[in-house]
Amino acid sequence: MKNTKHQAPNTRKAPGPKHQTPGKVGRVEVSYWGASEAIPARAWVLRDSEECLPSGRHPFDLEERTAVFGEAIVRFVKRIPRGIQHPENNRLVDQIVGAATSIGANYCEANDCVSKKDFLFTIKRCIKEAKEARFFLRMIAASEPSLKGEARDLYREANEFVRIFASMHRK
Repeated sequence: MKNTKHQAPNTRKAPGPKHQTPGKVGRVEVSYWGASEAIPARAWVLRDSEECLPSGRHPFDLEERTAVFGEAIVRFVKRIPRGIQHPENNRLVDQIVGAATSIGANYCEANDCVSKKDFLFTIKRCIKEAKEARFFLRMIAASEPSLKGEARDLYREANEFVRIFASMHRK
């Protein structure tokens, strides 16, 4: 008869996400993007307990933030006139959607990197995509002055991504 070893199940409580403050359970409604009209008033729920988002992530997770930014860009470009009357906007829309959604995709990839060199390379791509998104938001604001305010708010968020990823790349 073979002697087989069985591993005991792990019964320890899994640690919660980083940067959470333990305390009493409560909810505070906060607009994630501030009082901006650019992004719909989809409020985040901040929890004082170790609860997370339904996805199991902390509310300030950068993966989630980049995804929300990509979603906001997709909603934003749906209001940009396109077609035969506005041929210049066709290219701008394609470029901004590609760049803005690539920020989150590249950041997700960076989180799965196996080496520091690979991580830094992928974070550098995040910086490039955020800069590209910022550039095309500026071009859209020039092309469609009626959307300038919303483009400005999205530009600020893209600029924050540039700063965040540049800081990660330096460290």
